[in-house]
Amino acid sequence: MTNEYIPVTEQKNERSINIDKMSPYEIARIINEEDKTVPYAVERELDKIAKAIEIIANALRNSGRLIYIGSGTSGRLGVIDAAECPPTFGVDHEMVQGLIAGGIESMVKACESAEDNYEQGAEDLKQLGFCERDVCFGITASGSTKYVLGAVDYANKVGAYTIGLCCNENTELSRKAKLTIAPIVGPEVIAGSTRMKAASAQKLVLTTISTGVMVCIGRTYGNRMVFLKTTNNKLFNRAVRTVAEIGKISCEEAEKLLIECNEDINRCLEKLEGCD
Repeated sequence: MTNEYIPVTEQKNERSINIDKMSPYEIARIINEEDKTVPYAVERELDKIAKAIEIIANALRNSGRLIYIGSGTSGRLGVIDAAECPPTFGVDHEMVQGLIAGGIESMVKACESAEDNYEQGAEDLKQLGFCERDVCFGITASGSTKYVLGAVDYANKVGAYTIGLCCNENTELSRKAKLTIAPIVGPEVIAGSTRMKAASAQKLVLTTISTGVMVCIGRTYGNRMVFLKTTNNKLFNRAVRTVAEIGKISCEEAEKLLIECNEDINRCLEKLEGCD
């Protein structure tokens, strides 16, 4: 055990070694100081993040899908990012999907043992009809989660592109995935608690990639969400403001036009262009 390699995500953080003797303010301060390092770790991976955006965008243009797969916090982040794509960018729910070890129940109730099931990772991809047009995006802070590795191996076997996201160097994931993004955030404030800095880094990477992909495949107008679904008052009002600002008309006119166009922002913009 003494000679065993310890991943950086499992190592002790010397700066927080006495956290149990700190005041509430000091605890908050040390966590905040550690969190400040996360964006810089992500910045060092921007070339790989950009490559991932390009690869995924090309796959989606050619009828492929983006499938996130992970366990625990990493899996939850993938499921959340996938779930947010349809309402934000108006894409089909099938285009971006998230799989988590232990199934959807694991979103709200931890099922840690499920991450050790190598075969289930492959099986879950098979159940989706995963094929060579799709992209398998494995997420695991450690880079060694068996469930994720099983999925990546299966995706490689069928000829699909595989991307890994982890927070350690020289991992089994990096040896299997065709592209690995690895923001190294260092030891956690609470040793091994990768729901902290590692999860923050993963969230930043996933949001950057999915947003970049959607921009590249034309799901925005400038920086506006013109494909959003007006499923509540907040989103309807946002759609009104979007039409008004892009079309250079009043909010009253924009609301009337939006209703006439069945709350479809793009139809509104097409009508306004036709009036030029």
